[in-house]
This record gives sequence, structure tokens and C-alpha cells, in this order.
Amino acid sequence: MELTGTEILMKVLKEEGVDTIFGYPGGAVIDIYDELARTDIRHILARHEQGAVHAADGFARATGRTGVCLATSGPGATNTVTGIATAYMDSIPMVIITGQVPTQLIGNDAFQEVDIVGITRPCTKHNYLVKDIDSLERILREAFFLARSGRPGPVLVDIPKNVQSLKAKVNGPQDISMRTYKPTYKPNVKQLSRVAGLIKNAKRPLIFSGGGVVLSGASEALTQLAKSTNLPVTSTLMGLGAFPGTDPLWLGMPGMHGTFRANMAISQCDLMLAVGVRFDDRVTGRTDDFAPNATIIQIDIDPTSIHKNIEVDVPIVGDCKIALEKLNELLEKEAVTENAPDRTEWESQIEAWKNTTPLAYDQQETIKPQYVIDTFFKMTKGEAIVTTEVGQNQMWAAQYYHFNRPHQFITSGGLGTMGFGLPAAIGAQMACPDKLVVDVAGDGSIQMNMQEMATAVEHKLPIKVIILNNRYLGMVRQWQDLFYDKCYSATTLDHNPDFVKLAEAYGAKGLRATKPEEVEAVLKEGLETEGAVIMEFMVDREENVYPMVPAGKAITDMLLV
Repeated sequence: MELTGTEILMKVLKEEGVDTIFGYPGGAVIDIYDELARTDIRHILARHEQGAVHAADGFARATGRTGVCLATSGPGATNTVTGIATAYMDSIPMVIITGQVPTQLIGNDAFQEVDIVGITRPCTKHNYLVKDIDSLERILREAFFLARSGRPGPVLVDIPKNVQSLKAKVNGPQDISMRTYKPTYKPNVKQLSRVAGLIKNAKRPLIFSGGGVVLSGASEALTQLAKSTNLPVTSTLMGLGAFPGTDPLWLGMPGMHGTFRANMAISQCDLMLAVGVRFDDRVTGRTDDFAPNATIIQIDIDPTSIHKNIEVDVPIVGDCKIALEKLNELLEKEAVTENAPDRTEWESQIEAWKNTTPLAYDQQETIKPQYVIDTFFKMTKGEAIVTTEVGQNQMWAAQYYHFNRPHQFITSGGLGTMGFGLPAAIGAQMACPDKLVVDVAGDGSIQMNMQEMATAVEHKLPIKVIILNNRYLGMVRQWQDLFYDKCYSATTLDHNPDFVKLAEAYGAKGLRATKPEEVEAVLKEGLETEGAVIMEFMVDREENVYPMVPAGKAITDMLLV
């Protein structure tokens, strides 16, 4: 059977289980859009290509499936780069399809020509320029295989316009085998046996989990391990929800804006089981003082992430879920010895840290942003899918909304992309139409991709947006406050739009709270209103995120107030 390039693309998409694509049309993909209209694949028209990529990203994070987006050549393709880099840093499975000028014009500076393969090479797991129709099917199937296997990531496929209309024979689904790409899924059992012994004999152990636990579907195995061995758990920003945030063993998030108890526990533990983490600098602080007394075990499917930032004692390459399930089996078989260490002192110390320095705020005359998130959590009973922008709003959401399941907290971790939250919420809502999806935003970052409110309203998506409006670029202002003598250079936002009127202009509902006593009523009305809603809260302008570890300091050197 011979099919055109666009028919091959649609056939592969269907066979890969794709039912939703986010995109923006243009001349170099007009043939693809013409063929797409003949299928039952949903196309969500974003208002900017960056929004389309973030939406596909949010769809992938909410489901664990591969997100797909589509953009034209030239500026359409370059507009995807920030979204691609965001997904790459957080290991999100995505396939990005871009159009390209005809093969005979490549290199001639043709209209809307750009070397998107060269541009995205540093921020994709892999990328392809399809040079002939006979390789199109193979490349598309490899793209999906690469995106979701091993350590997931974004894969870009650039398809010239003439390739889209040529015909080729179709082979159909087949097993993908790539000579130079063989991820290791099964961990070394001898190493895991050693880990089981280390856990049994540790006096001050803890689990440090990350985004890899969520990506591999290892949350249940992680929770079983923690509860069966009574190990306290801390998770990176990307790992929130991998372990229940309301469980007594939960320590909170560590690092620059982590909890006092998580940072202190890391610094005084004698055994750290690190699962699906890459020891990002925002977590470790000064590396020579990170877990200085601990035997460190690192489990990760990506061998390049092991020893990369922190030297570890027991490296294990493998899939997190497979490794944790096997470790649970080994621990069940291994009998408790008479010489098992007494952990009473360690457990008491952790309780003391919890009770003496909890996350706290003082709600008085002006609205505290922490109060908004705290109230939001209580009203939704922790059941919402929460996306965030980046900055103070992101950190307060991570601190005060307690996530009990994976795929519930969707945020840009590694790249820290402002403007991520709203389009990501669109993707998450498309993936989970029966769930409450809420974007927690700042007044600065929400304006980065505000145009996507039109997408939400057009598709009748009941997304809620909480804007913590302090009329500053809050996180940068906080650094200027603490380290630059309050020189608020280029961080004051005195000319924000009226967000209530802006919501109404898009056809959404707009609400505002200016006093603490209005917070609960606005949240209640906003969450109960059908359709898209923007809830603006005029919060304390100079409230800072605490705890905070200054750059270059050890994570025990926390500013607490």
C-alpha cells in the first residue's frame, strides 16, 4: 500500500495512540492540516506555538503518555524552542512535528526556512530532518519510541513540504531496534541486595525521590518501601506527589526553598536512597556539604546522571519502578537481625524538626499568598491538578498544597519557564476532562502566555487561574530585597492590566479579592463557576518565600524569616 507523506503521518499517529494534537498552522504544514481534518484526531489551536508545546507537555505530564504538537517552518518552529527545552530539562515524552521548506530549497535562505534541527539539537533527546519519503515512516515510529523509552524526552521531526505529498509504501507497526540505543531497564540484583542490607543497618536513613519516580510509574513501589521500612521521604519539586504529602513520613521538599526538616534530615542522615533524581543545584546547595555523613545510593535509568553532580557510593542503573519493586522483594525476604539499629533517636529528631520550625505565615491586614494557597488546598481537599507558572507562586504552591498522588503537580522545574502554567493547564484539562485543573500564577508570569485564555474559552475548558498579584516580578524582587539593598531594578509591575476585565474580554469569568476576608468567598465562587475563571488576589507586595538558602551556601544555611 502506498500513501502520501501526510497520510503516513496520520496513520502512524493513530497507531501510536495519539488522539489529541496541539498546534498552529502555516504554509509549510498546510498539507498536514488538510489531511488532519480528515481524521478523528482532536486538534487544539493554540494562540502561539510556545503555548502549543507547553499544552502538549501538560497533557504528557498529566497522563504519562507522549504529547504531540505541530508547527510550521521558520518562526513557527523557532517559537517551539522554549517549550522543547522545558520538556527536555524535565524529561517529558513529546514528539514535535515541524514543517520545512522543500528539500531542494534547504540551504537557500528560502522564505520561512530555518535549521530547526540544528537549533534544537542541544535541547531534544533526538531530532530528525526527513530527507526522503521512504524514511518517513521509520523516523516517525523511532521518534515515538525514543520519546517514551529509557529516560523520556522530546523528539523533533522536521518534514519538508515536498516530502509530505510524495508517496511511499507503508510497512505498519513493528518492533523498534536501534543499534546505538539500548536503555538498561533491569538493575543489578547484587547491587540491590547490597542496598537492602544498607537499609536494614542504617541508623538515620531516608529516601530522596525525584521526577524519575513519577515518570516510571514507581509511586506505589516507593510508598510501599517507605512504609514497610518506616523511612522518611523527601522529594524534589519534580517528584512531588510521588509519595503522599499528607503522610506522617513525609518531610517536604528539600533545597533552596525546601522545608527545614527536609534539609536538616538530608544533612544528618547516614544513608540516602536517591531514586530518580539528578541532584540539581537548587536541591544540593553547596555540594561539598550535601549529605556529608551519608552513604548515597542512586537509582536512575540514565547512566549519565549518576555521579554527574554528586559522587555516590552505590550506583544502580535501571528503571525506578523495576528497581524498587525488586528491592521490596529483597527486603521482605531478609529477616530482621537482632543487631538491627535503634532508630528511635532519629525519629524523635525528625519530629522535633517538624514541630519547632514548620512552614508558617502570619495572616493579618493584607492577603498573604500562603493563605490563598492554604485555603485553596483545604477547599479542594488536595484533589486538584495544579499547574504553576514560575517564581514565588510556584514555590508557595509546592510548599502549601500537599500532593498525594503522581501527575498531580505540573510545573517547569529544570528550565523554570515563565508562561508555562496556563497552556500546561489546557493540556492537562484536555487529558483529564473530569478533573479540577488550576493554574497558580504570578501577575508577571501569567502575562507571558495570557493569549491562551482564548484557547481555553474556545474549547470550553473549565480551567481556573489563581493570580497572586503583588505587582512585582516577585522572585527577582526577593533577591534584590535580600542581596541587592532593595534596589528593585526592572522588577516593578505598576502597569498590569485589569485581570478581571481581561478575563471578561476573553469570555471567561473574572473575580478579585483585595482583603483577607474575601479570599474564601472568591475561591468558592471561582471553583464552583462553570467554564474558565481568573481569580486575582491582591497579596502582600513584599512577602518573601521562606525558608531560603542563599546561592553558594549549604542547605543547612537557611534564612527562615
